[in-house]
Amino acid sequence: MRDQIVQVLREEALWAGRFLVLPEYSGQGEPVQTLKSIRETMGDCTRCSLCRTRKSIVFGEGNERAELMFIGEAPGAAEDESGRPFVGPAGNLLTNIIENEKAMGLKREDVYIGNILKCRPPANRDPLPEEVRQCIGFLESQISVIRPKIIVTLGRIATQNLLDTTTPISRLRGTFQEYKGIAVMPTYHPSYLLQNPSKKRDVWEDIKKVMEYLNIPRP
Repeated sequence: MRDQIVQVLREEALWAGRFLVLPEYSGQGEPVQTLKSIRETMGDCTRCSLCRTRKSIVFGEGNERAELMFIGEAPGAAEDESGRPFVGPAGNLLTNIIENEKAMGLKREDVYIGNILKCRPPANRDPLPEEVRQCIGFLESQISVIRPKIIVTLGRIATQNLLDTTTPISRLRGTFQEYKGIAVMPTYHPSYLLQNPSKKRDVWEDIKKVMEYLNIPRP
């Protein structure tokens, strides 16, 4: 029966044009997928052409049982060099949002941070549809393992791909959405804030709603 279910899932994924990461199973038929097993499945990924230009696979990092997950679009230059998500200038701003006592007052290790793509697109261009199809299954599996209470999507590409919508980020931000029963708060990407500082107030309003949802005291 399990083999038949797996085959149906694979056929549905192929029909949708998406790469699917299926969980491993224990002897009792229970899924035993972990972040470690997802990373091992990914291996030295060659599923799309980004394998020829990347330096590092940026899998994601943080608490495997995080209540809060941040999702961006793809690694940038600093992330490609280090193999860690959100460590460049935009990452410094995200870290400040998470850790500053006048903001969320958490630690990066309290949350989980990932991206739609695990490899940097050349010159930080937008991800191509085929790249997203080949990679997003890994993110979906990460979400299923972590099971956060809420996801904050950072920017247009992360939001539209996770929610499977074409609605502009300017219309989605600040309003709770849903992904497979998980609350989602879309907001602007930190790199956008570096270019448009006036939008920081909007992001702070979005983050305050996330804090209220998680019962995090506001400063």
